[in-house]
Amino acid sequence: MTHSVVVFAFDGVRLMDVSAPLEVFTTAGNGYTVRVCTPDGRDVTTSAGLRIGADVAAAEVRRADTLVVPGATDVDGFLRTVGTVGQVAALAAVSGRVAAVCTGAFALAAAGLLNGRRATTHWEHADALARRYPDVAVTPDAIYVQDGPVFTSAGVTAGIDVCLALVEQDRGAEEARRVARDLVVFLQRPGGQSQFSAASRTPPTRHPLVRPLLDAVVADPAADHSLRAMARRAGVSTRHLTRLFRDQTGTSPAGFVEGVRLEAARILLEAGAGVTRAAARSGIGSDESLRRAFARHFGVTPSAYAARFRSTAVGEGGYASTLTSSSVITPSTMRNERNWKGPASSLSAVETRT
Repeated sequence: MTHSVVVFAFDGVRLMDVSAPLEVFTTAGNGYTVRVCTPDGRDVTTSAGLRIGADVAAAEVRRADTLVVPGATDVDGFLRTVGTVGQVAALAAVSGRVAAVCTGAFALAAAGLLNGRRATTHWEHADALARRYPDVAVTPDAIYVQDGPVFTSAGVTAGIDVCLALVEQDRGAEEARRVARDLVVFLQRPGGQSQFSAASRTPPTRHPLVRPLLDAVVADPAADHSLRAMARRAGVSTRHLTRLFRDQTGTSPAGFVEGVRLEAARILLEAGAGVTRAAARSGIGSDESLRRAFARHFGVTPSAYAARFRSTAVGEGGYASTLTSSSVITPSTMRNERNWKGPASSLSAVETRT
């Protein structure tokens, strides 16, 4: 059976938010037809400056099994563009399910599609989504969230994750695994968005006392990096060092050290190390300490975090946070769920909550 996918593109859209879904569904082949839809049927220019050709105008789409709404670098500008939110609502009304990539969740929320639902978006914008749309239950650490026929995903490359989940829902886990292998990506990515915090999000600093300490922690996470030892190496008091770290990195010495050690443990686990070895070599110490740290930061156990190329179906809490629901999408232009016109065949694949 042919499954039609429509990707809604617009001026200022993030290039990978569009290209990632296109790659997944075209690689899957197997009955998928993929079209790029733009507001007026004309080509659009991405935030990277690359032009994307249009297959169809939004008003010409009569039916779609899957609608993908990418994100914009300028979210406010996109939402202020006349007619775009209404076009998203209208496209959703003729689609069996809807998936947002990154800040595309803002468009779904503005169209009323996320009212009363769980959702996620890029970690940097999660707080703004929750503040602006209080009726949306934002799950900031998830790679993607499914609530009924509505899918939302984290930043940029998470568009691959959520589309692999859609392929699995349509064609089964083996087909999704094949696509993941072809694209050389995880079928189910270990951990949530928290894995992209810690050292990777620590602001750079050239402070003559703090910079050498940061470099030493990264170079040898398992060494003695207690507050007292670091203060002694810097030649300052523990209180002064704590203030310096807060000012220069936005976190405490202990917080930075733990983040780097977690990153080291994650890399070791992904390379095939056991939990005990990862705990020891990263400096975290015992298996139990590593389990507690992973549960606190990632919401998964170390062994679950290390799993690769498994089903996209939800395992432990940090992979792909999923909530299935018996309700269907309700755009702002609809009064009740009976107005939903999506293909029943697409909705039947969604589990219902009783």
